[in-house]
Amino acid sequence: METSFDIADYLDNNEMIAEYLNTVLEEGDTADMITAIGHIAKAIGMTKIAEETGLSRPSLYKALSDGAKPQFATVMKVLKAIGGQIQINPVQ
Repeated sequence: METSFDIADYLDNNEMIAEYLNTVLEEGDTADMITAIGHIAKAIGMTKIAEETGLSRPSLYKALSDGAKPQFATVMKVLKAIGGQIQINPVQ
């Protein structure tokens, strides 16, 4: 019996979510970040995210799909709904 790895299975608390997003921010590109936010939204539940953002589930799936280029406002709404925030630190 083969089981596939799904990162969403491990994103079950705010610390794991933050660590995952910070790793993707450091190592990935914009597309990777959108995909990561999509994984987190899936882990939390798209219905819950839709309710908190005021966006429909279909538009969320579209905005967070591979190759999508969502508006910055959409990204910010979803980040807030998943319990995250963007913080700027000086470059070391």
